[in-house]
Amino acid sequence: MARTALVTGGSRGIGEAISKALKAEGMNVAATYAGNDEAAASFTAGTGIKTYKWNVADYEESKAGIARVEANLGPIDVVVANAGITRDAPFHRMTPEQWNQVIDTNLTGVFNTVHPVWPGMRERKFGRVIVISSINGQKGQFAQVNYAATKAGDLGIVKSLAQEGARAGITANAVCPGYIATEMVMAVPEKVRESIIGQIPAGRLGEPEEIARCVAFLASDDAGFINGSTISANGAQFFV
Repeated sequence: MARTALVTGGSRGIGEAISKALKAEGMNVAATYAGNDEAAASFTAGTGIKTYKWNVADYEESKAGIARVEANLGPIDVVVANAGITRDAPFHRMTPEQWNQVIDTNLTGVFNTVHPVWPGMRERKFGRVIVISSINGQKGQFAQVNYAATKAGDLGIVKSLAQEGARAGITANAVCPGYIATEMVMAVPEKVRESIIGQIPAGRLGEPEEIARCVAFLASDDAGFINGSTISANGAQFFV
C-alpha cells in the first residue's frame, strides 16, 4: 500500500520539488499552502498533487487540515515540515511583530504540523518526520535573529523527537539547505547573488531538486537507522 506524505509549503520552491520527488517515489502526497490560491491551483493542475490551504501557525487549523488530508488520502506516514517565512531586520530595528510572526510559523508551525500526526505514527509503529531547517540556523545570519533562532530550534525538535520516536519505528531528521535557486533567491539583485555564490566553494547555487532528493532518501525505508541527524546541503559553504 502506498504511503501518504504531507509537505507543508509544498506547492512552491523547495516544497514543490519535495512534493514531486515523494510522488515519484510512489507516495500519495498532500501539499499545503498559506495564501496563493492561483499558484496552488496551477501546481495541482501540473502535478496532480492535491493542495490544502491552512496556516501552520494555527494549531486548530493544522489539526483540522490534517484530518481532511487523512480522510482523503489515508493516515500520514511521512510529514515534511517545510513551510517558513522571513521577516528580516537588524536586531535593533526588529519589531516584536516580526519576531512573533517568524517564531509562530517556522518553529511553532513545526509543532503544529507534527503533533497531530504523532499519535498515529506511534500506534502504527512507523513514521518519518523531516524538518527543513537552514544553513542560517547553523551559523546565524545578519538581520535574521528571528529566522536563525527558529531554524536552530527546529534542529532541537528533531533531536528530541528522534529519541522519543525511535522505539516506535519513527525517525526524525533535518535538512539544512544552503542558498538554493528558488524564486526568492533569483529575485535578488544580480550583484548580491554573485556575492552569495562567491561564498560557496561549489561555485553555484543549489537546486530545489537536490534538497528534494535528500528528503526522499530520509523518507525511505533505507533510512530507517538514520535518526536525529542533519543533512547539510550547502555546497561546502559551512560545516558543523
